[in-house]
Amino acid sequence: MYAIVATGGKQYKAEVNKVIKVEKLGVEVGATVKLDVLMLVDGDKVVAGAAAAKSVVNAEVLAQDKANKVVVFKYKAKKNERKRQGHRQPFTVLKIKEIKA
Repeated sequence: MYAIVATGGKQYKAEVNKVIKVEKLGVEVGATVKLDVLMLVDGDKVVAGAAAAKSVVNAEVLAQDKANKVVVFKYKAKKNERKRQGHRQPFTVLKIKEIKA
């Protein structure tokens, strides 16, 4: 059994005991989070739409972290214009605990 859940404007495949990285959530480590279910698949049975919205996926927050640095370098030839900037995207690590249909 697995579910397609939505959080942070993205969709993720959630299976029990699977660890996923999602956009940063404002919760502390160890807390439990309920995720919005878009679709639920159990063998040959597929549930989507309003019927799937009644389902619940519970996940535990394992960590709050930042991704590796991405360097953004803007350059204009022959103008002596250079701009170097770095970015580290924050994310939350979730472990799927249960999927309730």
